[in-house]
Amino acid sequence: MRNGLIFLFVMVSSALAGEVPPPAHDGDTFYVAPAADTPFCSRLRWGRWESIRILGIDAPEMHGRCELENRLARVARERLRELLGSGQLVLDRRGCDRYERTLARVSVGGHDIAEVMISEGLARPYSGGRRRSWCGR
Repeated sequence: MRNGLIFLFVMVSSALAGEVPPPAHDGDTFYVAPAADTPFCSRLRWGRWESIRILGIDAPEMHGRCELENRLARVARERLRELLGSGQLVLDRRGCDRYERTLARVSVGGHDIAEVMISEGLARPYSGGRRRSWCGR
C-alpha cells in the first residue's frame, strides 16, 4: 500500500510538471493515459493508466525467481523508462493478453523498443509459450 501511494504521488507530481515519460512496470510493460477515443483491453490501472505489453520480447520479472533476475529486471525497467522519455511514443496496438494488457509494437523516435531492448541484452525475443529462466543465464 505504501509503495503504491509513493508511486502515485511521484507520478501525479511528475505529470503535473510535464517532465516524465510513461511509467514502466518492468522491462516489457508500461502504462499510458489513453486518448478518449482509443479502445483498450482492460480497466484502467489506478483509474487512469492503460497497461501496455511490448510485443515480441520477454524481459526479466521485477519479483523474479532469483536475485540475478531481480537485478536484471531493475536495469531493464530503467532502460525502458529512458527509452520512453527519449522521443515521440508510437503505439501499434495488436490485441489483448490474458492479463488485460494491450499488446503493442512500440517505437520511440523511430526506434523499435523491442529491437533496442533485445540488442542491449535486456530482453529476449518472445513469440508465446514457455519463457526461459533468467536465473543462471
